Amino acid sequence: MIKNANIHFNHLGTPVADQFDDVYFSNDDGLAESHYVFYQQNNISQRLQNHDRAHFVIAETGFGTGLNFLNTWQQFAAHLDRQHDKQEVQNQHDLSVNKSDNSSVRRLHFISFEKFPIKRDDLAHALKAWPSLHTFSAQLIAQYPINLAGCHRLEFADGRVVLDLYFGDVQDSIDAMSYPCEGVVDAWYLDGFAPSKNPDMWQQSVFNKMRAISREHATLATFTAAGFVRRGLNEAGFAMAKAKGYGKKREMLIGTLTTPTEQQSGPAYFSHHASTLNNVAVIGGGIASSSVMYSLAKRGITTTLFCQDDALAMGASHNVQGAVYPHLQAKNSPHSEMFAHSFLYAKRLYQQLLDDGFDYPHQWCGVLQHAVKQGLADKHQNLADKALWPTELMRNVSATEGDDIAGVNTGYSGVFFEQGGWVNPPALVTALFNKAYSLNPIKTHFNCHIEQLEKTESGWVLHTKTQQFGPFSDVIICAGEHSDQFKQTQALPVVGVRGQVSHVEASEQSKQLKTVLCHKGYFTPEFQEHHCMGATFEKNSKSREVKEQDNQTNREQLLSFYKDSDFATSLGEITAAKAAVRCSFIDHLPMAGEWAEQDDYVNAFANLRLGKRYQYQPLAKPQQGLHVLTGFGARGLCSAPLCAEHLVACLNNEPRPFSERVSQAIHPARFIIRDLIRNKI
Repeated sequence: MIKNANIHFNHLGTPVADQFDDVYFSNDDGLAESHYVFYQQNNISQRLQNHDRAHFVIAETGFGTGLNFLNTWQQFAAHLDRQHDKQEVQNQHDLSVNKSDNSSVRRLHFISFEKFPIKRDDLAHALKAWPSLHTFSAQLIAQYPINLAGCHRLEFADGRVVLDLYFGDVQDSIDAMSYPCEGVVDAWYLDGFAPSKNPDMWQQSVFNKMRAISREHATLATFTAAGFVRRGLNEAGFAMAKAKGYGKKREMLIGTLTTPTEQQSGPAYFSHHASTLNNVAVIGGGIASSSVMYSLAKRGITTTLFCQDDALAMGASHNVQGAVYPHLQAKNSPHSEMFAHSFLYAKRLYQQLLDDGFDYPHQWCGVLQHAVKQGLADKHQNLADKALWPTELMRNVSATEGDDIAGVNTGYSGVFFEQGGWVNPPALVTALFNKAYSLNPIKTHFNCHIEQLEKTESGWVLHTKTQQFGPFSDVIICAGEHSDQFKQTQALPVVGVRGQVSHVEASEQSKQLKTVLCHKGYFTPEFQEHHCMGATFEKNSKSREVKEQDNQTNREQLLSFYKDSDFATSLGEITAAKAAVRCSFIDHLPMAGEWAEQDDYVNAFANLRLGKRYQYQPLAKPQQGLHVLTGFGARGLCSAPLCAEHLVACLNNEPRPFSERVSQAIHPARFIIRDLIRNKI
């Protein structure tokens, strides 16, 4: 678990790190120093006006109080305002020249590494020193994450500003990152406590790792002028020079990467390749499709939705109440890492929807996972013993504590996810779609069953029985259990699991329930005089038919665990039910990436059969531009938004929110590669 920094404030009100006995920023004017050393010496203002991509990426060693990020964000906001004013003038005068300035940066991406993050209260105290940054610092404080190791993706200004805040050692964090061979970073703020105070950070291995994730001609700036730092950065491939320091400091260092690597984070068979993404078709109508349309809309990418139903969220996303909480294990597995960070990202996104006025029924009342069997009690104890997860994410509770939280008597101990709760999935999916539409209008085709995908020289064409649509540069399939319906995707190893949720009348006793209960299924607090109770599991079925027997099964299952609890025995009649098919894969992880054609992978990576991890052939990519985002099972509300963001980031050559091991775990080629290595294909 990540340890927070212990700090105090000196007589001038400046925060001081106890471990390093050093200030977080200058006692004189830390904001002015930050602006001069990092923003000006990296020539950021000029580069924002003339860049080869719509996004600009800055990486920083040592987040501290976030002062460098906040200053850069403030300057970037001013840049966007200037671009907007320029566009307005051009529009007023009907100027056709440079009407859309493609060289001007429209999105800022800031990556920062912090081994000892300060606590939220200390952050708020420290940033009071800069009232000119209050508009920005208040938003940062509101989203500031808990002390969970890994990458926290924070988004501001409708996604125009992204902060990837890595908690953990900088070397470990870069080692874990997923990135392409051309790198992602355009400029570095080499900050952190002074080399004499924090020697672990200022060493050759860190400089070499910086080079690995940097683009050609990436720049850097640092307040120090120490000779070993200059020599180390030179050795890493940066052409270093001295510049005038700030204030009383005589010198500082600046540099440019002249010899980039062609290193990427993972093997070739788990690569993600960039795509044009200038006109994208999305097939589906649930949480996955709304999530990916939102990720595309933030980037100004044109999208068209094709949904076979007459409205959004008619499939697996159509329950009245769906529980939202992460699925965590007692080990730091890719599975747990993905769900922990996906959950926290989803919570921030869902709260932002509410803040922006896109409402949906919900209750962040927590989720209480009961130890209804001894095996679950042992599992919960193992979670507590390993102590991998921050208590703000999950904590063990006794039977007494659990009943106090729940407001009803159950007699079970359990694990409590205090940030979890329930949402109304159809309303949430619609709210997310409407938010995406507000950023970039989306064309929609409902009651539209796409039967065929055709790749042509001009792009992808989609066919129904009577119509065709396109061409599109890319197609993203988010069709759940129907994702394997196309000729190209027939090999998708979908496991369909039918589930039915029953809506049961609330009683006076059951209305006392204050949190979501999970046993073998789940039971929600009262909403519209009913509870959601379920769910059944029926493998290899794609039926949405509601069955009376399943209603009986749901009630019997609840009573089998809570037969001595008034809330369960006093429930009224089951008045309605919903049945849907959850799409999953055998490893219980989703799939996000470009479609992997088995024959293509077998030809390119045939040496894997022989145990060789070299001498591969290039992929032919016959289905280039076809992507899948599916397989979320019963956990799409938790995991779909960040998986969608990861997919679009990969396709857009942006920094990726998932680590390399998670990226591989959800890669569409993972089953093909597994079978090649085992010599099964």
